[in-house]
Amino acid sequence: METFWQDLAYGARRLWKSRAFTIVSLLSLGIGIGANSAIFSVTNALLLRPLPYKDAERLVILWQRSPGLNVVQDWFSPGQYMDIKLENKSFDEVAATIGVSFNMTGRGTPENVEGALVTSSLFRVTGAQPLLGRVLLPEDDQKDKPQGIVLTYGFWRRQFASDQDVIGQSLTLNDKSYTIIGVMPADFSLNKDVMPTVDSIQRAELLLPLQFSDGDRAERGHEDYNVFARLRPGVERLRAQAEMDALADQMKQQYPATYPPEGELTISVVPLLDQVVGDTRRALYVLLGAVALVLLIACANVANLLLSRAAIRQKEIAIRAAVGATRVRIIRQLVTESLLLSFCGGLVGLMLALVAIRLLRVFGPENVPRLHEINIDVRVLLFTFAISIATGVVFGLLPALRASRTDLNEILKDGSRSSGAGFGKGHQRVRRLLVVSEIGLSLVLLIAAALLVRSYQRIQRASPGYDVHNVVSLRMFLPPSRYPDPSSVVTFFQKLDERTRSVPGIESVATTYLLPLSSNALGWGPVVVDGYVPQNPQELIISNEGFVAPDYFASLKIPLVRGRYFDEQDRKGSREVAIVDESFAERFWPGEDPIGRRVQRRDGGPWWTIVGVVSYEKEFSFENEPAIRIYYPINQIPVRRRYLIARSTTDPIRTTAAIAEQIRAVDPEIPVFDAKPMEWRFNDSLAQRRFSMLMLGTFSVLALTLASIGIYGVMSYWVSQRTHEIGIRMALGAAPASVMRLVVSQALVLTVLGIGAGLVAAFALTRLMSSLLFGVSASDPLPLVAISLLLACTATLASVVPARRAARVDPMIALRYE
Repeated sequence: METFWQDLAYGARRLWKSRAFTIVSLLSLGIGIGANSAIFSVTNALLLRPLPYKDAERLVILWQRSPGLNVVQDWFSPGQYMDIKLENKSFDEVAATIGVSFNMTGRGTPENVEGALVTSSLFRVTGAQPLLGRVLLPEDDQKDKPQGIVLTYGFWRRQFASDQDVIGQSLTLNDKSYTIIGVMPADFSLNKDVMPTVDSIQRAELLLPLQFSDGDRAERGHEDYNVFARLRPGVERLRAQAEMDALADQMKQQYPATYPPEGELTISVVPLLDQVVGDTRRALYVLLGAVALVLLIACANVANLLLSRAAIRQKEIAIRAAVGATRVRIIRQLVTESLLLSFCGGLVGLMLALVAIRLLRVFGPENVPRLHEINIDVRVLLFTFAISIATGVVFGLLPALRASRTDLNEILKDGSRSSGAGFGKGHQRVRRLLVVSEIGLSLVLLIAAALLVRSYQRIQRASPGYDVHNVVSLRMFLPPSRYPDPSSVVTFFQKLDERTRSVPGIESVATTYLLPLSSNALGWGPVVVDGYVPQNPQELIISNEGFVAPDYFASLKIPLVRGRYFDEQDRKGSREVAIVDESFAERFWPGEDPIGRRVQRRDGGPWWTIVGVVSYEKEFSFENEPAIRIYYPINQIPVRRRYLIARSTTDPIRTTAAIAEQIRAVDPEIPVFDAKPMEWRFNDSLAQRRFSMLMLGTFSVLALTLASIGIYGVMSYWVSQRTHEIGIRMALGAAPASVMRLVVSQALVLTVLGIGAGLVAAFALTRLMSSLLFGVSASDPLPLVAISLLLACTATLASVVPARRAARVDPMIALRYE
């Protein structure tokens, strides 16, 4: 230990004396380690940190896929939920939930509040205990029992100012009074980041009992409920999956009318954490790979600096060896200095990571799960310490091994011309190899970033099937207590439509149940096509249903391909009509006129006559191909929960405020919520892609900067080592321009070798990010050529300064060099 402290103190003095070297090394290491710590903190929050529930690793979410359903995941019917609850042997508890929203009145300005109807078993699934009062009990699940309500901690603080006497107070939701029976603790949450209820609910703040009647429990038609479960101790997910596979087969045999034997019915058991993380995992792995490459480049850079420094210190090392220091002792001294440098670099990196994490939490996209949980905890600190030590060994060991292998006779000669004489060509080869590696790794990162940029540009230029510019949108809900029948709903929206059209600057206005590229409730529904004979008799056609007002298409500028749009005559009591998109028409009537054809919704009911065909629109994901889509007049199927969209020539914020004022004029008890310009929604749908692009672009710029520093360092060292030779060349008549070309050509040779190696690596590695690309091939030649030219230009610029210094060498001084 005494020797170790001596080595440490000596190393600190050496670093302090070589401040320029120390600052450059600390910045290189700080950037590499800081980037890794920042991305690891994201990984830690998303993947490694358990969800805020007891034994969260045992929590799963169940999904089912019914016959003919053209989506991967679908919810459950009450009957399916009861089958799973009663028949399984793999789960301790099974719970059902469904997201709801309420108009809350009686507490100042009317407000829309998100909540969830949950079975009492949800609290046993999550292992949650109340902070105040009680949770829902099994008797609360019984139909017609008084409905108590449980508040989340955030809602309790916001609406009741943390009142300890809140239990027993009432809350008015949708004009109905509920008694508060409990408050959950701060660490309990039902937001989308930890337990998705349904896609339309971002954060459930109120929990009410989900009460099934005997008739509900036998219902198998309406698949609207999420199902969560807790695995029994010792039961693996694969065993539960096998049991669910057997249960799905049993359902098909027991209910052949609902689940045809030839059709598909599957039940999937998905770890809850996997469900929460979703597609973010792929992008995160790409970023982890990117920061690992940045760290390798930083290590190569510092290793290059240490090799240069070792060349300067070779006489010192030779004297140590001459007076009896063993090679192991010398290596230990040099590695101790490297570890000290890397530890300080880790501290710099940690500070940079703190800044990066703060920026991530402020400017990161809202649809990245658990973003608010990103922070520096013990696991991140240990990771930072570990990679600091590892990088110290990685970049310090090779220079130490090279420096400790010295030729004492050559170095200690008085006539040794160069301070690097004892290192020879092997030393130069190692330094050049490190620079070639830096260039190759930088090329991989730059190409990956360029592919994401190209992909993002393709998405922005591609048409989603509608025009989001100058369109505002907001949402509202008419409770049945205030609007008990369809005619009252239609009357409300007719009055609102008349008043809204009078607002200055509004060109068109419409209402719709769904909104393109929103994460709200899906509108899947089975449909029967008149005259269509499927090849498979058990085929079930599922379409994406839209309920829209007449001016919906005009407001979003969705082109009419054939027929007509809806008009004011398409209301309840008139002939049932529908509009389909091009994909629907091409699937069922290829090459034929679909106008006048008929479809039937769900099981039975009237036939709807096709009166128009419109261009398809991207509904749920911009990247995916559109599903077949059919529109119905919203006044023929009056829905209470609607978006209002309006195309306007004025400021979106002012237009939204004016529309909200008109809604209050029609009914002051109807709150407006989820108000956003459509451009914001469109940008939100691309937020994760944009986030990945910016992060990878930032790491690529850092890598390019570090590689440029490496090229500059190698060429500067090359010039200093060959000053004598350059002086001879110039004394014999070499022009300064030819000397510059000599230096730049040396740099370009290294660059070309690095580009060649990088292209091979990029060709293999970019295949792993194909799922993140849109409209761009992973082998797109444009980024490959452009980035290669960029690196060549950067290498040329990085070598210009050493080349100019070489060209200004005074031959007389150079001939007397050392």
